[in-house]
Amino acid sequence: MSVRSPSALFTALLGIALLAAGGPLSAQSGRSPYRTVDDWAQLPDGREMGAVGKVTIDTDGEHVWAVIRCDAGGDRFGSECRDSELDPVVKFDLDGKVVESFGSGMFIWPHGIDVDADGNVWVTDAVSSVNIPEGDTRGHQVIKFSPTGEVLMKLGTPGVAGSGPDGFNSPADVVVAPDGTVFIADGHNATGNNRVKKYSSAGDFIMSWGQTGYAPGEFRALHAIDMDASGRIFVGDRSNNRIQIFDQQGTHLATWTQFGRPSGIFFDGNGQIFVADSESDDIENPGWEMGIRIGNVETGWVTDFVIYPWGDPRDRAGNGAEFVAVDRDGNMYGGEPRPRKLQKYMKVR
Repeated sequence: MSVRSPSALFTALLGIALLAAGGPLSAQSGRSPYRTVDDWAQLPDGREMGAVGKVTIDTDGEHVWAVIRCDAGGDRFGSECRDSELDPVVKFDLDGKVVESFGSGMFIWPHGIDVDADGNVWVTDAVSSVNIPEGDTRGHQVIKFSPTGEVLMKLGTPGVAGSGPDGFNSPADVVVAPDGTVFIADGHNATGNNRVKKYSSAGDFIMSWGQTGYAPGEFRALHAIDMDASGRIFVGDRSNNRIQIFDQQGTHLATWTQFGRPSGIFFDGNGQIFVADSESDDIENPGWEMGIRIGNVETGWVTDFVIYPWGDPRDRAGNGAEFVAVDRDGNMYGGEPRPRKLQKYMKVR
């Protein structure tokens, strides 16, 4: 028998109401289909785990890529790689062993990552301008690497925030379509550009859409971006507590609020959407809890909820997984910045 918390029951009833109104559905299971696997990620001897940003799966399905910010100290949040020689772009095998790393000295605050159809790796630097030293040529960029770390392309003006076609203001995330078209969430700051930028595979600017605000097609802190199998663009509009869905020309298709306060979005190959909520609490999103919500990408129905397992969320705000990825066996990997953990969640049912 499934046991539901009051908040889960409310969410289920809300889903019924939305069904009657023709909207997307939401529910959450009282029993998690996952268990945590502690200390899965094994860094080289002598390296401590830094804050973990986005996590994604390699095109071969057998490796996990993660942004691991360099300095493991908690007092450098927002600029952990500024003075470090450690590699922030790290590739793991499914046993948690590091098989590749690169990017030393190229980022101040690496944040988003995606792997394109050719296996190339795209990484964003979402550092705020206040954390860029004078004269530094890092930040406000998106960098494309080969699978072994060769720099293939840079987008943005190094170290300079911009609102024009060539500029970014703390780009938070990136997704590359199967045909090579690039979509970038620009950006991390709630009062920044708040737009999606679209580029060709050659790096030529095509278009952008969005601005700061609350209406459909407006954003406050685009923290995540991903694409489903049908080519729709899903944007984690975090400070507005919603996901917005668009076609590739920027036409608004739908808004989903049943996934909490979305920090990260991932699609598996089975029609499921996984949304990491790292911030819901009594202040940021009252009535909701941190964790990972799993749902049907077509209906929006939330089928499972993996609650953040360590402590009362009212005392642990911002400590949950900001990003999530899922391997071919259905196991999840959560990037947790403040606890400095790359957490594996093994599927058990």
